[in-house]
Amino acid sequence: MSRFIPADRAGQVLPACPSLTGKRIAVIVFSYFTSDPRVFREASALAGAGAEVDLFCLRKTEAEAKEATINGVHVTRARVTKRRVGLLHYIKQYALFTGLAFLWLTGRTLRRRYDLVHVHNMPDFLVFSALFAKILGAKVVLDLHDPMPEVLTAKEDLKASRFLFLLHVLLKIEKLAISFADLVLTPNIAFRTLFASRSGPEDKIHIVMNSPLEENFPLTAPEIRKPGDPFVLMYHGTLVERHGLHNALNVVAKLRKTLPGLRFAFYGAETEYLKETILPLIAKLGIGDIAQYFGEKPQKEIATAIGECDLGLIPNLKTAFTEINFPTRIFEYLALGKPVLVPRTRGISDYFGPDNMLFFTGGNEKELAARILWVFEHPVETYDLINAGQAVYKRHLWKAEHFKFLTLIDRLLS
Repeated sequence: MSRFIPADRAGQVLPACPSLTGKRIAVIVFSYFTSDPRVFREASALAGAGAEVDLFCLRKTEAEAKEATINGVHVTRARVTKRRVGLLHYIKQYALFTGLAFLWLTGRTLRRRYDLVHVHNMPDFLVFSALFAKILGAKVVLDLHDPMPEVLTAKEDLKASRFLFLLHVLLKIEKLAISFADLVLTPNIAFRTLFASRSGPEDKIHIVMNSPLEENFPLTAPEIRKPGDPFVLMYHGTLVERHGLHNALNVVAKLRKTLPGLRFAFYGAETEYLKETILPLIAKLGIGDIAQYFGEKPQKEIATAIGECDLGLIPNLKTAFTEINFPTRIFEYLALGKPVLVPRTRGISDYFGPDNMLFFTGGNEKELAARILWVFEHPVETYDLINAGQAVYKRHLWKAEHFKFLTLIDRLLS
């Protein structure tokens, strides 16, 4: 049975909050607006509730306009792009963007004050770009997508002892950032427990889950896979080592003779990990005919691809971050009636159990292969698991999280 019980988070549609019409809200994020589903959902929800929403974000390409209005949100793009390179470069990018965000927000605040500033991490210290706005009366929401110390310790180069001081600094920044904010949002139980245990207070931190937009991922009844059809595995998400795509490819190579019609499609923005590890590994294993990379795709195209697959893979390795993370992709596969194979972690086990989810031990290729083979050989049992998993997902549809989010914002402004 699922261990997720609290009634106030069980997915029922909460009463609509009083209107936010006319409230002036700034949103700041070190990301690309339309490429970050959580930011897009929440900013669109605020605009849809009648607020005037100004958003400051990264600029993906020179072709993108400096300013645009998207889904009711007025977007301003900084001349900064995200590059997945070394740690020091990341810190420089974070610092530069934080400075630009402070100047942008302060300049606007001098002309017309904001009621609320909604800042998304990473980095945690980005919330301090709202300092001047807060002094003049704006409420500040810190949206902790991820715990920054755990994300960075999951990287190979942070396992050395010389980085212990940096981790200590990150923990201090996290605590200061949560203290500075008037309201803290985070996407799952394990994250909330972690933040409350070391940076609290608990009553300031609330969960708004990363449930997919139903217009992109409409709830679809599962079907029993027909014998003889191709067996298509799928991965989509950030292409980094901790997500274990290299393990999945090793397993595909081992199973190709056992599973007739086996195919593996994977999606995500190009990274150094893709170029230096994944593509050479595909060539080395000789599986270029059955493992194909499709690049980064918008949400609706990802949904189409999920609808054509037979099993979604989340082959994460075991790290401090993946142990407490809850991948949004779980809900995306379940929404479209597809099974998904996930690592047995605390972040996922808070919501799912063995009666409604397919588990394997993170980083264990042998177990990953065995579970893929089980899905292939047991279509009826897999169908039952999808139905059970969808029952959990239905308690966390975006329409319920949407009302919860707006209720929290309205309560803060009131």
